[in-house]
Amino acid sequence: MTARALEGISVLDLSEYVAGAYCGKLLGEFGAEVIKVENPEGDRARREGPFLNKVPHQETSALFAYLNTNKLGITVDCRKKSGQKILRELVSRADILVENFGPQLRERLGLSLEIMHEWNSRLITVSISYFGETGPYARFRGTPLVAYALGGYMYLTGEPDREPLQGPGPQPEYLGGLHGAIGALASLCSREHTGVGQHVEVPIFEAMVSLHQFTIVRYNYGGIIQKRLGNRYAWTHPITLYACQDGYVAMSASAEDQAQRLMYMIGMESLLEDPRFADGLHRLANADAFDALVEPWFRERSKEEVFHLCQEWRIPCGLVTTAEDLLHDPQYLAREYWVQVEHPATGVVTFPGAPFRMSETPWLAGRAPLLGEHNQMILGERLGYSMPDLVRLRQDGVI
Repeated sequence: MTARALEGISVLDLSEYVAGAYCGKLLGEFGAEVIKVENPEGDRARREGPFLNKVPHQETSALFAYLNTNKLGITVDCRKKSGQKILRELVSRADILVENFGPQLRERLGLSLEIMHEWNSRLITVSISYFGETGPYARFRGTPLVAYALGGYMYLTGEPDREPLQGPGPQPEYLGGLHGAIGALASLCSREHTGVGQHVEVPIFEAMVSLHQFTIVRYNYGGIIQKRLGNRYAWTHPITLYACQDGYVAMSASAEDQAQRLMYMIGMESLLEDPRFADGLHRLANADAFDALVEPWFRERSKEEVFHLCQEWRIPCGLVTTAEDLLHDPQYLAREYWVQVEHPATGVVTFPGAPFRMSETPWLAGRAPLLGEHNQMILGERLGYSMPDLVRLRQDGVI
């Protein structure tokens, strides 16, 4: 069997919920052995739906199952002395540790960065939090809504005459997890030269700001504050969404020749003679009038019909896809992107595949662990705890 890219790398995932778990998921799916350490009650994500058949159960949370693929699972209560002893043994053997405790909780658990690096000088620690470990917000808790707001994205999202809008779901947490994985990989490369691990700090709200493209630069250069534009673009039209019989298409006729072909495609080339629509800037200034004229053509057709017509006319256009559309999209199917993962509690479930592919070190799909599934394997076989030890630890609520 071909080795995977991170084979031989050991990761301790001590995090809860999304960001740290996604970081560990990425490392695990490219070959690292990731040990998911949960408290005996289980990760918070296990208690969030959707659940299989809409029946809440700690083993059937779709969120947990997706975030923890390719991981081994153990339970350890790190608040108890026996649990801290186990954790120290695990840390001493690990290459990477991922956590989202924050410095105050780390100290209470006896897991300061200094102590962990005394136990294991080669350890790479990845700390993902909303606001980082210094500054006036360091002790604050965060949520995706807060990250969208403080990251500047809510101000940019929505209709110009309406309130700002939140983005979809916990995307800031996924972004934090992605940056955590990148930092861990870069630190592994650095360790090859120095022999010493380092601390990777990922503030989620800074990760959000890093993707602002030119909005912040534009303000710094010229004092220009980007406004909410809804589904329109600041410099030309039509770059917008149009409603069809069965959904929406995203139209991006940004160049003049594309806009001209669009007018011919929909049989409204007479609009090219209208001074209100003479070019992109004029069409933008009169966008409501322009859309009122062209929208009926779109509403009479399916989004697939419009999409393929635009391909023939060389007009940039995309389908606004639903989850069901994505699962049946011919491009994803041709590339065998979707994978089937079998889990003892849920059966076979379809998951997204690898976010990138490597020609010589393949990605493989695996399932999430049951709560405490690998206690015997990790604590017993590797750390040497006897069966009576494990029974006692379970009776004491440590595992």
